[in-house]
Amino acid sequence: MLLPLLMMAISAGEFDGLTLEHVVAGRQFTEGPVWVKPNRLIFSDIPANKLFALVGDQLSAYRDPSENANGNTLDGQGRLISCLHGARKVVRQEPDGRLTTLAERYQGKRLNSPNDAVVDAKGRIFFTDPPYGINPNDSELKFNGVFRIDPTGTLTLLDDTLKRPNGIGISPDGKTLYVSDTEGPTIVAWDLDADGNVKNRRVFATLSGVSPVYPDGLRVDQHGRVLCTGGKAVHVYAPDGRRLALIPVPESATNVAFGGPDGRTLFITAGTSVYRTRTQTPGFRPEGGRW
Repeated sequence: MLLPLLMMAISAGEFDGLTLEHVVAGRQFTEGPVWVKPNRLIFSDIPANKLFALVGDQLSAYRDPSENANGNTLDGQGRLISCLHGARKVVRQEPDGRLTTLAERYQGKRLNSPNDAVVDAKGRIFFTDPPYGINPNDSELKFNGVFRIDPTGTLTLLDDTLKRPNGIGISPDGKTLYVSDTEGPTIVAWDLDADGNVKNRRVFATLSGVSPVYPDGLRVDQHGRVLCTGGKAVHVYAPDGRRLALIPVPESATNVAFGGPDGRTLFITAGTSVYRTRTQTPGFRPEGGRW
């Protein structure tokens, strides 16, 4: 059942007056939304150890167990890429349903708990690796990294200085990498070169609110605006880092994804729920392809 929520965005312009629909309720902790053609939203329920599929208003289990999947994204071939907290690895789902491990260890040591990922048009996977999914005593790496997986399978560490790297995205021109640092509480940006390396690390935005706001998942739209969850809101930033809008959400928002046949439906995972609203501008698909 759709429950319209009159949560008015604080903004001038196209984000003004958005109405949220409450499309999924009763989960434990939702995360990792991704739109899969032609008509499915896949999302994680981390403590429930399941991936779910939402088709229209019908919800069903998609992968059970999921090894505590967190963030999900697609590659250029439409294959599902998942960050698994429980298994401490990044996997790809093949057309026949098999899971291929893409990253599990760095220099012989197990990853912490891969959190979220994005794929660019060259097939490179960028992902974050904070320690949220493990006991501190089980950590083998002495840092929380931002990594790149090349199509050859090579795993490269891009940054080891963030406190808690979390959400991740790429600008429409492919020249900027964004990562939310939950304990910053900031969104950090780097210049991204043709080889997928980073330089010129800088603070893109600092989240703020009445109470502490901790940035989580993020996505980028086709105008290069960054939409980042934090507290009970989605924070919208211009490409130059100015905050343009604040979209209130009834529960603590964890991640966002664009979807629908035209890419203009914004899905928000938050607490025990999934919400959706309509936007004027489609989301950007860094892996390539059209809505």
